[in-house]
Amino acid sequence: MDNTITVLQVILGILLTVGGLAKIFTPYNIYSNMPAVGWAKEFTPAQIRLLGMLKLCGGIGLFVPLLVSSMGVIAPLTATCVALYFAGAIATHFRRSEYLHMVGVSIVFLLPALLVAYGTLIGVAV
Repeated sequence: MDNTITVLQVILGILLTVGGLAKIFTPYNIYSNMPAVGWAKEFTPAQIRLLGMLKLCGGIGLFVPLLVSSMGVIAPLTATCVALYFAGAIATHFRRSEYLHMVGVSIVFLLPALLVAYGTLIGVAV
């Protein structure tokens, strides 16, 4: 079970890091005109960059406990924060009636984040 949690932790960390960097470094007019991110037009460029920073911090926070064993308590805290981030994303998609995107993307990130939070909190992984 701990290998599964660690693999999920690494995959989630990579995806969050890449997604966060995309939100930070892609210009707002290009990012907000992408087909799958119609929600971005409701936010300012600074808010999009903040969301990118939160994702980047989440990705880094999932990697740090794998590299520094004394910081193992960061993994469940980070995974819980990532789950809260995606709960907010689900609320945004629900408000915009984007049910397919809500189920297709946000829940796919939410469930592994909750599993990583639970698995690392009870001391199964790392």
